[in-house]
Amino acid sequence: MKRRKSPRQVMAAATAVTALTATALVGPALTQGGVPRAKALTAPVAMTADDLPTWQTNGVVWAMAQSDGVVFAGGTFSAIRPPGADPGTGEQQAVNFAAFDAATGAPTDCRLNFTVGSGAATVRALTVSPDGKTLYAGGNFAAVNGTHVSRVAAIDIATCKVKPDFNVSVSSTVHALAATDDTVYLGGDFTSVEGQSRSKFAALSTSGQLRSWKADADLTGRAVEVTPDGKSVVLGGDFTRVRGTSSRALAVVEASSGAIKRAYGSTFVPRNSVVKGLYVDETGIYTANEGTGGGVFDGRIALNLSDFSQRWRDTCLGATQDVTVYKNVLYSSSHAHNCASMGQFGELYERQHLLAESVNDPTPLLSWFPDTDDGPLNVEQVGPRVMVVSSRGGTDYMWVGGAFSRITSNGNRPQQGLVRFANGPDTRDPTVPSGVNASNVTSGVRVTWPAGTDLDDRTLTYRVYRNGGSEPVGTVRANSTFWDRPTVGFTDTTVKPGTDYTYRITASDADDANTSARSEGATVRTPGTPTETTVEREATADAYVNGASTGSTYGTHQQLAVRGSSPYESYVRFTVPSAPSGMVLDSARLTVTTSNDSYAATSDTISVRPVSGSWSESSVTYASRPSLGSTALGTLNGAPERNTAYDIPLSKSAVGDAAGGSFDVALTSTGSDSLWLLARESGGTGPKLTLTFRKP
Repeated sequence: MKRRKSPRQVMAAATAVTALTATALVGPALTQGGVPRAKALTAPVAMTADDLPTWQTNGVVWAMAQSDGVVFAGGTFSAIRPPGADPGTGEQQAVNFAAFDAATGAPTDCRLNFTVGSGAATVRALTVSPDGKTLYAGGNFAAVNGTHVSRVAAIDIATCKVKPDFNVSVSSTVHALAATDDTVYLGGDFTSVEGQSRSKFAALSTSGQLRSWKADADLTGRAVEVTPDGKSVVLGGDFTRVRGTSSRALAVVEASSGAIKRAYGSTFVPRNSVVKGLYVDETGIYTANEGTGGGVFDGRIALNLSDFSQRWRDTCLGATQDVTVYKNVLYSSSHAHNCASMGQFGELYERQHLLAESVNDPTPLLSWFPDTDDGPLNVEQVGPRVMVVSSRGGTDYMWVGGAFSRITSNGNRPQQGLVRFANGPDTRDPTVPSGVNASNVTSGVRVTWPAGTDLDDRTLTYRVYRNGGSEPVGTVRANSTFWDRPTVGFTDTTVKPGTDYTYRITASDADDANTSARSEGATVRTPGTPTETTVEREATADAYVNGASTGSTYGTHQQLAVRGSSPYESYVRFTVPSAPSGMVLDSARLTVTTSNDSYAATSDTISVRPVSGSWSESSVTYASRPSLGSTALGTLNGAPERNTAYDIPLSKSAVGDAAGGSFDVALTSTGSDSLWLLARESGGTGPKLTLTFRKP
């Protein structure tokens, strides 16, 4: 049972592509506890797409439930293992059941083994009583930790022990459960309960007594939910009739008797489609549908609570296994591969297993696109099968279980059976813009690039940087999804004739919480006779030394370090070109970029000093460090942000004196707050020297 009570508000998602002027950066919001909580999402999505480290299973997770920050997972598996561990590594026995801390993803000390004498035991349904004290489990099993049960069991959550008085005999597999204060509803393959005829659906008291309630169906019951007022029970499954009345795959019955309240004709859910999952809350009733063959219905239906009529349906293809609602957004697990009938993505070469849509309208699909694989070849390959939201420590976590074995949206990282997400912070950068092009147009230089993507933000902000500058010459906002990446453009009207320009782009998500690295540069020379030209030079060598390890070399590291107390010093070498004919050096600046590490930034002043001694990238150590000049060539008054480029104006006379040769500088500090910068080995984001030449 997945009923959840909370107020809802709808926020409209932006859809326009808009060019804007550059705006100030906005920092992340803080929760009441002072923990950074990046919004970084396109409303109404309120759950990030960043998967979190989570323990894995070695098989399929079919069912989940939660209580007070503990997530229960049931299925067909025999062990669990740590995040990122290969199968068989660090495993703990867990026979078809495990309990996890919602906030850490680690197992709790609640251990329950669901077994059967012959055949394969499995847990197919889990639900928690409204008071959060009892966990009900259903499936195909005959014992829990050695205590005899028959396909349904009640567990005392506080002690993690079977309630022996709840001893009910069910004739076949239980696929669905829902609980109220006094009743437990079952759905499954069974034809009898406690030796009495009950076909596919039944009701028990919370003490395990069979109730007179009857909602007999002709085929398997796969989902059961109770409406918020407690008066109606929604049924889903494979059936065509309930209590003798034609009702295909979906029906609403009286909670007190099982009498039909709303039946659905044979075309409402097509004959070759079934209902695999249900979610009910104050916003409505939501179905998860799976079909087989041609003309199927694989999508989702929203029903009104007032009269159980249809509010909307989506028609994406790709069997939906489960749905859940979080803050006015319906999240679904499926293997969607074609949503063209809804004006969304067409046939995919790869399936998209997780989707989000407003509870009021299924289009457009909202920007929440984490993804798994289908799962190993030895299982039915539909990927995720079940979803649940649990809260702990002021953070909400969405857990997803199923048959998947990898998280394809995070580098195809191995992760079997379970994955989870949180409502913040969002810490992943949008994709680095690629395919940047710069060309001359009548009004200046036109810079274009394909829109990037972000898994949980439709609207990205792009900043255009010219010739390595620290401030953008233009800012553009544009919408994009993984299937719709329009060309974004900006025209630089401040260029000068006969001048070389190089443009690089960054992409930032909402609130500028996360920003990509700069793109590869696109270079263009404007027409006409030049009066100015700008030249960029990347470092030809760089290294740092460490006063705490005086004999160590760090020339091949991807970062540089600077600190006064417990000292680090960094050295950088550039080749300085001669001034173009008829021009003189007008300005010079050094650009350095802080790394993405949390400790990269500094509040201390950094000095750029000339290197007067010799050094080699491959061999320099603190003990053999070169001598330095006493006069600073430039200073940086702190670098307070990570993953940010900073410009340091340099003495043009000192740089000019090195024309046609090498220019070596050191980065030093007298403070105790370290600065960590990207080295040239990081790939295109290391130190840069920018020289501007002008006609005198």
